Amino acid sequence: MGKLNALKVQQLTKPGSYGDGDCLYLYVKSDGASRYSRSWVYRFTLNGRRREMGLGPADVVTLAEARLKVLACRKMHLEGIDPIEVRKAKREKANLERKGGITFRACAERYIASHKAGWKNGKHAAQWPSSLSTYVYPIIGTLAVYSIETAQVMKVLEPIWSTKSETASRVRGRMETILDWAKVHGYRTGDNPARWNGHLDKLLPSRSRVKRVRHHAALPYLELPAFMAKLRTQEGTAARALEFLVLTAARTGEVIGATFSEIRDGIWTIPAERMKAGREHRVPLSPAALKLVDEMRALGSEFLFPSPKLETSLSNMAMLKLLGRMGRSDLTAHGFRSTFRDWASETTGHESGVVEMALAHTIENKVEAAYRRGDLF
Repeated sequence: MGKLNALKVQQLTKPGSYGDGDCLYLYVKSDGASRYSRSWVYRFTLNGRRREMGLGPADVVTLAEARLKVLACRKMHLEGIDPIEVRKAKREKANLERKGGITFRACAERYIASHKAGWKNGKHAAQWPSSLSTYVYPIIGTLAVYSIETAQVMKVLEPIWSTKSETASRVRGRMETILDWAKVHGYRTGDNPARWNGHLDKLLPSRSRVKRVRHHAALPYLELPAFMAKLRTQEGTAARALEFLVLTAARTGEVIGATFSEIRDGIWTIPAERMKAGREHRVPLSPAALKLVDEMRALGSEFLFPSPKLETSLSNMAMLKLLGRMGRSDLTAHGFRSTFRDWASETTGHESGVVEMALAHTIENKVEAAYRRGDLF
């Protein structure tokens, strides 16, 4: 250090680089019109890669100031830290702060508002703000989204990961989605601290290790006739909706959202926007199912199974509550799809592909899915 002095810096006009020592260089450039620019550069090698870091123009940054900057950079270099990346991170943070430091909660609410219309399931749309309000907002809701790191994510997940594994997994996924949304909109930078693969999977046990996955409780198909006989003694729209669900092997959301306009010539055509797979699904209605349709038409609602006010569809909890009143809290409405699957496999000769189509399942094999365009109706 010390090969240059202030006077020499002012007098240098020949284009080139002039070393002061300890990796500090003065770069002199000419525009060809007797005008010169001088700037300070710190040269270093990190992990076998040569790097150059600009320290500012010489008419703004003095020689003494440039030497102090180099000293600070060399100390970082000694610790294996790239001073260029440190400066970049500081600038990004300052830029994010100038944008107002939008909070995680504000990002979440904007994400939900912009995507809610595309969510087919009303229950799904309600669960997003509910789960975030319960588990996430109290801990990181008021934090600037750019400042959220792995430690804050873990603070949300650790208390519920072992006791509420399914909920915790969904909460993690929602945090990851919101943080990705924030990054795309320029509110944060860097890796997503809520991602699972290659990150949180190294800090938390998988759900399968924490708690064995429980499938929807299903009724053995041999017990179904007796159950249906008892179901038909129950009064109310929920009972008729559950009966229709069993007869069609449909999902809860598909049944409660059904309208009379979807039924024509004995076929129930569920539009793509109401299907889980986003593809139109046709269901041939049996005589028993068609009888139910005729009975419900007398209510005068556009919905096949309306709420008491007739203007909206039945609640997605109505059938579950009915099962509770029937003393069958061990069952779920969705479980009757499994009952249908077992019955079809064990008592009929239909191929597996036909049964899967009846359940509106997507074909997992992408090649097969590309060639199979029909629905085996």
